Amino acid sequence: MDLVIVIFLLGGLFLGWSLGANDAANVFGTAVGTRMIRFKTAAIVCGLFIILGAVISGAGTTETLGKLGSINALPGAFAACVSAGLAVYIMTKSGLPVSTTQAIVGAIIGWNVYTGSSTNFKILFTILSTWVLCPIITALIAMLFFICMKKILKNTNWHILRLDAYTRSALLIAGAFGAYSLGANNIANVMGVFVPISPFTDISFSYFGTFSSTEQLFLLGGIAIAVGVFTYSKKVMFTVGNDLLKMSPVAAFIVVIAHSIVLFLFASKGISNFLISMNLPAIPLVPVSSSQAIVGAVIGIGILKGGKEVQWNIAGKITIGWVVLPIIAALICLALLFILQNIFNQSVYF
Repeated sequence: MDLVIVIFLLGGLFLGWSLGANDAANVFGTAVGTRMIRFKTAAIVCGLFIILGAVISGAGTTETLGKLGSINALPGAFAACVSAGLAVYIMTKSGLPVSTTQAIVGAIIGWNVYTGSSTNFKILFTILSTWVLCPIITALIAMLFFICMKKILKNTNWHILRLDAYTRSALLIAGAFGAYSLGANNIANVMGVFVPISPFTDISFSYFGTFSSTEQLFLLGGIAIAVGVFTYSKKVMFTVGNDLLKMSPVAAFIVVIAHSIVLFLFASKGISNFLISMNLPAIPLVPVSSSQAIVGAVIGIGILKGGKEVQWNIAGKITIGWVVLPIIAALICLALLFILQNIFNQSVYF
């Protein structure tokens, strides 16, 4: 593979690393923050299942993101990914859980503006609507689960040590499901812009079928996300797990499950096709914000507890980060595209 292509792909890998450094908190932050699971264990399970989710179920959301703006040159894809990654890194340094979805959408729009390409406003509206609905839906699911769990625990007489063991196992299983859903839903943010211009070719195996060029991209992206989890996610995990709302281990389990369900729903082709076959409205396959999902679930439980325990000042800072992030990513992308085209003589579009 040409060295230039490798360098450009590093942009996507950097974004993947940024996603792992920030969004892993949404999967295991509550479990680590409540001291029920060690960070090292969380990082291993999270990294493994993110890779599996990306390779096995990552195609659906990628198709939608590609319709927002079809980046048709490797330097352009590189600029978009690096811009989104830098924007996420800035927020990660401040310990705020932000969304790579918002960052890559901002970067793609920046590419559209720079190149004079049209933005698909119907797709943009669909994506923006999920940014509003995602935390609301997750909050409602978390509230429902919390009420049901309180009734179940009230009618059981488990010893505290048995309850502790069950909760730890439940958090680990929920985290694995959450990591799989995160990989399936958010790999589009990392490698989606490279799919139309993938430098890989399909690899055929005699007994195991074909390992497509897209799946190879997703594998690389999944590994980059896993590296981000291991190297830089600890600080944000504790922000989600402790600072926003002090939670019990059971509440932490509910938060992860609610978050995971929402991410899986917006990534599953199977569920979407089933709804269509039943003449029901299909769930849009879009990369939703895992940060918004987890924060929505945490606040939902906080509201059930009266709302006084929620650190609303931290919630406000997180919300401001969500608004500012796509703007920062778009501005960085515009600057980077200009540098690549005018200083390094790279064709950022065709």
